[in-house]
Amino acid sequence: MNAVSETAVRPPATWKTLLAFAIIYFVWGSTFLAIRIGVAEVPPLTLAAIRFIVAGLVMCLWLAARGERRPTARECLAAALISIPFFVVDYGLVFWSETRVPSGLAAVMMATIPVFMALSEIMFLRTQRMTARLAAALLVGIAGVAVLMSRSLDLGGAPIDRLGAIALIAGSASWSVASALTRKLPLPQSKAVSSGVQMLCGGCLLAVTAAALGEFRDFHPAAVSRAAWISLVYLIVFGSIVGFTAYIWLIHHESPTKVGTYAYVNPVVAVLLGYFFAGESLGLRTILGALCILVSVVMITTAPAKKPAPSLAPAAEPENS
Repeated sequence: MNAVSETAVRPPATWKTLLAFAIIYFVWGSTFLAIRIGVAEVPPLTLAAIRFIVAGLVMCLWLAARGERRPTARECLAAALISIPFFVVDYGLVFWSETRVPSGLAAVMMATIPVFMALSEIMFLRTQRMTARLAAALLVGIAGVAVLMSRSLDLGGAPIDRLGAIALIAGSASWSVASALTRKLPLPQSKAVSSGVQMLCGGCLLAVTAAALGEFRDFHPAAVSRAAWISLVYLIVFGSIVGFTAYIWLIHHESPTKVGTYAYVNPVVAVLLGYFFAGESLGLRTILGALCILVSVVMITTAPAKKPAPSLAPAAEPENS
């Protein structure tokens, strides 16, 4: 009891907090470029499947070794069901879209998730209501997407690939609806256990989907370059395991508002990395579209919300690629 009280009173070392924020800011922001490098040589769903099977398996084994409570059969079934919209649909579309869309723009488009989450809370959960602030935020976010996709606006630079943009919007919507559904499903109470099981189930389902679409026929491991393999290892170790561990640690030591600032920083990091290391465009179109979407995200995430009903389960983990 004394140890618990002492831990609760004593704040964590400043360097640990800064390191954890740096990880969720810069590592998660850099995963979009790593995906772009990987899908240039490995079929997208196959790459996603390998990433999440390995990361999910490692997390589950690590948590079991720590003595975490094993999920029940009912909880595993719920995790498997929710992994379909989270991993097969959302992550599957993100990985596929990056065969057509620059990594920075993919990150910017995925920043629209709070927009769809706000709509989900208004329409499905009833934990939020439409206000003038939210309506304005939604319009600003839509304007940002329109700027990136428009072929009529003379803003310099090519508009985002339409099919890729639609896939990213569908992925964002899928993630948001699934996040709402997690509050209704009997998932494991531990966020770490829940996410580990979801990653493992999602990875397996992605592998089945990749096989059904014939991706394995186009995958020849011996022909994959070292850079692509390094990008995959980076996604597994840093993007999934290290990044999620830092996130879990932060939500136990910092306010959700502070931790949620990763949603503003990740797209900026992704755009800059794509520009400096992958030769991606950084013109007026990208800057204006990204600015509109980020303003929309700030307006939505800082808006006061109604308290959810106490019977609802914990929300899903945030999107990060």
